[in-house]
Amino acid sequence: MADKLAAAAPYNMFLTAITDSKPTHKEPLSVTLQEILDESMGEIESTVQINFMVDIGWLLGHYYFAGILDKPLLVLYGDESPELLGIGKFKPQVTAIKVNMPTPFATSHTKMMLLGYADGSMRVVISTANLYEDDWHNRTQGLWISPRLDPLPEGADTAAGESPTGFKQDLMLYLVEYKLTQLQPWIARIRKSDFSAINVFFIGSVPGGHRESTTRGHPWGHARLGSLLAKHAAPVDDRIPVICQSSSIGSLGANVQTWIQQDVLNSLRKDSSPLGRLRQLPPFKMIYPSFGNVASSHDGMLGGGCLPYSKNTNDKQPWLKSYLQQWKSSDRYRSQAMPHIKSYTRFNLEEQCAYWFVLTSANLSKAAWGSFNKNSNIQPILRIANYEAGVLFLPRFVTGEDTFPLVNARDGIPAFPLPYDVPLTPYGPDDTPFLMDYLHT
Repeated sequence: MADKLAAAAPYNMFLTAITDSKPTHKEPLSVTLQEILDESMGEIESTVQINFMVDIGWLLGHYYFAGILDKPLLVLYGDESPELLGIGKFKPQVTAIKVNMPTPFATSHTKMMLLGYADGSMRVVISTANLYEDDWHNRTQGLWISPRLDPLPEGADTAAGESPTGFKQDLMLYLVEYKLTQLQPWIARIRKSDFSAINVFFIGSVPGGHRESTTRGHPWGHARLGSLLAKHAAPVDDRIPVICQSSSIGSLGANVQTWIQQDVLNSLRKDSSPLGRLRQLPPFKMIYPSFGNVASSHDGMLGGGCLPYSKNTNDKQPWLKSYLQQWKSSDRYRSQAMPHIKSYTRFNLEEQCAYWFVLTSANLSKAAWGSFNKNSNIQPILRIANYEAGVLFLPRFVTGEDTFPLVNARDGIPAFPLPYDVPLTPYGPDDTPFLMDYLHT
């Protein structure tokens, strides 16, 4: 696995292997959970698993086969789990903590692993997959795996070992938000580790109302992504669409302006062009599996089990259909593997280049990305409900260029590994988005 990770540079982005798609078992950028725990990556001494849904028996089965069943494991989970409530009695090496959310319907949705190795080094994994069998079986999931992060020398400056992207500071600030003493040793370990080899930005969401600050700008959600794009993204033509792709869709409002344009596009359109010239909002496209996509999936209609978009919500936003694109991933052998991955990007197919790419746990929803208060008399507050975590790939930090090559390699730089086919395939007149209600009728 260590060789596979080295060969995945400079992006370090993988999709999970698909049980029923044999070509993915040999694809260089496919990975299994067992591989992530492989000893070639380091001798694991302790781990943290932050996730929404955790099947602890299934997870510990992987730990057993990795030879690390007796190593300390800290689990932060979001979804109720009777098995996790008393796990410490039966497995004293496991500490399980349910993340309490301050508001109803809010979700502790982040999928993250912290792996500590016996030589003092560590690794961070940012994922879209829950920790139970279905999510690693026939669903398309994305993972970013950090390089191995060595410990800093004793007595090194506290600011040493930072990534050019500020990833270390952002990750520590994010973990502090859980307000859990059990995370303190890990925050201290991160502080004493060398993150300088990390070339992506950490994009988090945490519950609460957040204001822009003079030191960090906007700290979380879509506004954080926007502030980083404004600082570092190469200029993008306004006609280049923002492509969103997620496994669920929230209540987006009465029309495309309400939140998609006023919040999401307003942030995700940003680039480092000088201010002054009149800019237009870019087009919006949303990749979401159609009924037909799901019906022809590896698991038939049950393939839609990871797509919790309801008829009730869809009926309130009929305007969305004209923006929808089908799930097609034949280049990655995953057209029949329904996407639980979430991604956001802008690319120019004519010039075969991508300007930036985000892999994240965050679905297209106000709860995940945040919504600005619309009262113009007070300083804007971005209200977020969920915990989410993702990574932003910006060419200047990953390859040293203004754009990523798309489809084909360019000057020795491999093409960015998009999870789906381009050009996109719009919904036909008879297509409808898959709704979870189809599973209950």
